[in-house]
Amino acid sequence: MDVMPEPLDQVLAEVRELLLAPGLTRAVAAGKRRGLVPSVTRAQVRPVTLKTGQKLQIVTDDGVRPFTRNVAPGSEAAAAALDELLAEPFGNWHVETESATVQVRITKKGDAQVHRAAVKDAAGKAQPQAHDRAKQWLLDPGDPLFEVIGGNAAKRRQIDAFLRALAATLPDELPSPLRVVDLGCGNAYLTFAAYRYLAARGADVQVVGVDVREDQRVRNTAVAERLGCAAEVSFVAGTIEDAQLPFAPDLVLALHACDTATDQALARAVRWEAAWVLAAPCCHHDIAAQIKNSQTPFPYAETTRHAILRERFADVLTDSLRAALLKLHGYRVDVVEFVDSAHTPRNLLLRARRTGAEPTEAQQTEFTALTTQWGVTPALATMLS
Repeated sequence: MDVMPEPLDQVLAEVRELLLAPGLTRAVAAGKRRGLVPSVTRAQVRPVTLKTGQKLQIVTDDGVRPFTRNVAPGSEAAAAALDELLAEPFGNWHVETESATVQVRITKKGDAQVHRAAVKDAAGKAQPQAHDRAKQWLLDPGDPLFEVIGGNAAKRRQIDAFLRALAATLPDELPSPLRVVDLGCGNAYLTFAAYRYLAARGADVQVVGVDVREDQRVRNTAVAERLGCAAEVSFVAGTIEDAQLPFAPDLVLALHACDTATDQALARAVRWEAAWVLAAPCCHHDIAAQIKNSQTPFPYAETTRHAILRERFADVLTDSLRAALLKLHGYRVDVVEFVDSAHTPRNLLLRARRTGAEPTEAQQTEFTALTTQWGVTPALATMLS
């Protein structure tokens, strides 16, 4: 029976997940699509064990000589290298994991024909598919943290998604000491999760959580004592703008700080010249109000005529301007999904790494043109001026 074609983007997303997940055995990409030629003739991905530890080995062949890269599994470098391969117009992908084999052939029409088969054990029985096996968590569900904060499935998923974003942001070799601040930490379960994960990677981690409420400081301090990490994880009561820290942080977290509180956190991160920033914005009232009270430029009236569309557009414009401002202040910025939208509608994450690069004239011109056309002044721009 013929295999029904599937949308190519969905199949490549499935292949990407298999390449990045634990349990990969090997993957090979080859061939070419109709009318397109990849920059390399063949690519192979497989896990290897080197003296420096577990690596994901990527070997590409341009027809003249092979080129080998070894990257840390789950790292930003691994994700970027695999995204480059998946963007190549290969005609076929063959992926083997511990539990399944997936073969993909791209048709002349640009669809994907996929054959999926379970790997059989010595008795000839199919092993469980990868998604049926125990999930590989970055923070063990049995970690004492979950005994203190509770460990329902939604919270574990959010913590795991956050830690994966954190892992993709930081380098393979962590600086030590690594100084972290969580601005607007609330009940601090992500603060503690970051500490447990980073400490497990061997770094000497110092973490400070900041929240405006004194009762949260008391509660979080007690949790740190219960977990035995009060010497490494401390809390202060104060505003994001004015809280006093014992150090200038390397990593700044601002997760679901509401409206311009996200801008306050980003502004402090820039002034600290923090090496890394992770910010998950929540609520976008400031730019939304400015758009509502100004004349929409032609021909975009339909984007703001209806309240729900105006609100969604304001979200996009706000975070686009935040990303642009971070670039203007020497950061490389990625805007990614924090956690699946089924779990929270506020699932966008600004992930920034300081490079110190001077802004280009084109970047400055584009930012000025965008704010002028829409008649808005981002709070972050005011704070950084």
